[in-house]
Amino acid sequence: MGSAKNTGTAARKARIEEMRRAEQARERRGRIVKIAASTVVVAGLVIGGVAVVHAQSGKKDSSASDSKNSGSGHFVAGSDGVNTWKGTLGRTHVTGTVNYPMHPPVGGNHNPVWLNCNGDVYTKAVKDENAVHALEHGAVWVTYNKKASAADVKALAAKVKSTPYSLMSPYDSQKDPIMLSAWGHQRTVKSASDPDVNKFFAEFVQGKQTPEPGAACTGGLSQ
Repeated sequence: MGSAKNTGTAARKARIEEMRRAEQARERRGRIVKIAASTVVVAGLVIGGVAVVHAQSGKKDSSASDSKNSGSGHFVAGSDGVNTWKGTLGRTHVTGTVNYPMHPPVGGNHNPVWLNCNGDVYTKAVKDENAVHALEHGAVWVTYNKKASAADVKALAAKVKSTPYSLMSPYDSQKDPIMLSAWGHQRTVKSASDPDVNKFFAEFVQGKQTPEPGAACTGGLSQ
């Protein structure tokens, strides 16, 4: 049994290392794209007037539909303590504020720019709309309120910093001191040492629930 556990741990480490390499490759490609894009700035300016009109129209439409199309349904509690969202979760890119049916949100319409989730720890509250985009990319979001102990916050931050495709931030309005969220899934844990923390990470970091597996967790919004 110990051998099987070690094999699973090694496989997981290999998977995370593979994700790191893929992320670095995406960053290199991104830099190349930026350089190429700079050569067409003049052409972009020529059609800028039309683009502005179109963007303004699109912003109005997307903002108006944020709340309506974000998602509908309810959580179903599993025997393992994980709540799974049963219903629909919108995936439209919007620019306005989204009225999510759950807090912290586990999916729904979201901002076009994701929140960086390459082991990023935020000490201030972040915008739901950017964090949800990170969940779409397969990240696990650790949140806590003022009832969480300083020791737990410190330990969870250390775990997140060592885990690609994860992020952490305070969330004062959540119902429990420590909560873990992934796309369509959420649970409460008792402390940083709760075994369910590792179980949740193992299942949902780039898990099968991920709508966009392998999508970037860097190059987005840093706060």
